[in-house]
Amino acid sequence: MLPALRIGAGSSIVALIFLCLAWEAILAPLRPGGSLLILKALPLLLPLFGILKGRRYTYQWASMFILLYFTEGVVRAWSDHGTSAKLAMVEVVLSLIFFTCAIFYAKLIQQPSQ
Repeated sequence: MLPALRIGAGSSIVALIFLCLAWEAILAPLRPGGSLLILKALPLLLPLFGILKGRRYTYQWASMFILLYFTEGVVRAWSDHGTSAKLAMVEVVLSLIFFTCAIFYAKLIQQPSQ
């Protein structure tokens, strides 16, 4: 169960990074040629290595952090049209996958001995 949760969390955060980059650079940027919103992918790099290494603490704080991307996805799915709205729905799904995997992984992993 734990390996599947790690794979789910790791693959969803990597996919979310690539989605943010492709969305704002190529697929549906706010301005032709891209926009500075491409920088929204940078904060996702903060928890990436802790997630890939299976660090419980990173899973705990990243599960709350990812809710920013969930919120952005919901808002843009509601307000944008066309390709941007569809990409926002993908962002919502990826953030929900990450959130679910992260909270269950953090709950099921052994707590360190004190």
